Amino acid sequence: MTQHVPTRQLRFFMTATAPCPYLPGRIERKVFANLPFSDGAHVNDELTASGFRRSQNIAYRPACEACDACVSVRLPVERFVFSRSQRKLLNRNDDLSRRLVEAEATVEQFQLLRRYLTARHPTGGMSEMGWLDYVAMVEDTSVRTHLIEYREPPEDKGPGRLLAVTLTDHLRDGLSMVYSFYDPAEVRRSLGRFAILDHVRQAGIVGLPFVYLGYWVRGSRKMDYKAEFRPAEALRFNGWEPLE
Repeated sequence: MTQHVPTRQLRFFMTATAPCPYLPGRIERKVFANLPFSDGAHVNDELTASGFRRSQNIAYRPACEACDACVSVRLPVERFVFSRSQRKLLNRNDDLSRRLVEAEATVEQFQLLRRYLTARHPTGGMSEMGWLDYVAMVEDTSVRTHLIEYREPPEDKGPGRLLAVTLTDHLRDGLSMVYSFYDPAEVRRSLGRFAILDHVRQAGIVGLPFVYLGYWVRGSRKMDYKAEFRPAEALRFNGWEPLE
């Protein structure tokens, strides 16, 4: 596969092996690089299109020797057609306000994140994330990134209750959903799926061709939801192809 990845000033490293968080009995390993502060946004653009994901100021991708189950997926905005159930979900959350804010952590966001992690990922790698960890996740970067807050209608003059937050990178060719979290008690709203659909909608408004969802892992219950969004593209050996 031909990939145009900028290598100047970049050094790639391999992590040690560790148990796979998605498939029982598998071992994972990653390749990663530190994003340069000089042109981190450009490098992030190129690496994301080549299957990397961003965490703070690090770009990484799976490099497992005996497994290729992790597949980068993205949604082609122009060809995406909302299904009947997806339109219903958008309508169900039509009362929520959507606000793009600077990538600056707030206590309100962090409290929502803690409720989300406790309910949805109590034993995951982020389960013990503290305030300073959250600040680093949001603010420690040199790329074009922002937060999107989804809120209920206000009951008074103040802001409405915060229900969901998405950390999103603005790429040359799309939006990359770095991390999303939401109120786990709002089951009927399906806020995680709603956030993806809203990103498709917003990318279309501003003329960006793709929404990057990160990795999809066939056979992982944690990742099953990503296969619901079609059409989708997967990064294979020969480049981006339709996800079958």
